[in-house]
Amino acid sequence: MFLTLAQAPGGLSCFLFEGRDPGFRIQRLKDKLGTRSLPSSEVEFQGVRGRLIGEEGRGVATIIRMVNHTRLDCLLGSTASMRWGLAQAVHHTRHRSAFGKLLAEQPAMQNVLADLAIESEAATVTAFRIARSYDEDDPAFRRFATAVAKYWVCKRAAPHAAEALECLGGNGYVEESGMPRLLRDAPLNSIWEGSGNVAALDVLRATFKEPEGLPAFMAECELGRGANPLLDAHLDKLRTAPPPSESDARRVVEDLALALQGSLLVRNSPAEVADAFCAGRLGEGGRAFGTLPSSVDAAGIAERALAI
Repeated sequence: MFLTLAQAPGGLSCFLFEGRDPGFRIQRLKDKLGTRSLPSSEVEFQGVRGRLIGEEGRGVATIIRMVNHTRLDCLLGSTASMRWGLAQAVHHTRHRSAFGKLLAEQPAMQNVLADLAIESEAATVTAFRIARSYDEDDPAFRRFATAVAKYWVCKRAAPHAAEALECLGGNGYVEESGMPRLLRDAPLNSIWEGSGNVAALDVLRATFKEPEGLPAFMAECELGRGANPLLDAHLDKLRTAPPPSESDARRVVEDLALALQGSLLVRNSPAEVADAFCAGRLGEGGRAFGTLPSSVDAAGIAERALAI
């Protein structure tokens, strides 16, 4: 079964049709960068018999209900890919020695592993919380948080995969390590169900068209207030920010995502992990992985990651 948007007398509408319909024709399979086990194709519709879903002229609003569920799939997929990449980096550095000791015992590598670990944990707690909102049928938070987290977590998967690959050195660039496939697959979830600009602009659209979403989202973020001063300052900044413009969409969504991740970590993870996340993402941390501030207990966080 397929859902598609098509023009009707009343405007762009949502239709459902069956894949066995004789008017549905696959023209060719596409030669993709990655995720080759899930083929993509160019299709042609010739007199396909579709059933109207929802109101005529309300196609986007109707199909977004399906899109939001598959955005959750994208979020979960990127979260899982981060965990797998972290596991490969941890395993390799536990067994590879250089300059007289294991890579995992080198301070610079500990910083990298710790940074990869907190990114993975932040994605995990976020994905689980949003998945719970589907189980509990919390539409206001679910709709808004899914769009925010899908944008940010899926956007972070590719650089996370690249850094995890680099932990293996040249071995990570060899196909049999599995890391090249991880790197090729990593960008896809950010493209599916609305690439970066589409997802970010959808958050802005939801802010105005579905006004209950942002307050529900911010209420969840506020549950972490008082646990970390950097998070508190970030929440204050969000509360007093002016209405965003389209050119600011990505920055605004990034700020919202970091607020949610920070709030969830201070409530669900050890203090050293939550504080490291806030220091690295809301404080003086650098732009690349492995640049956590010196105040962070990178060795302890890396050791915890090794034990997971």
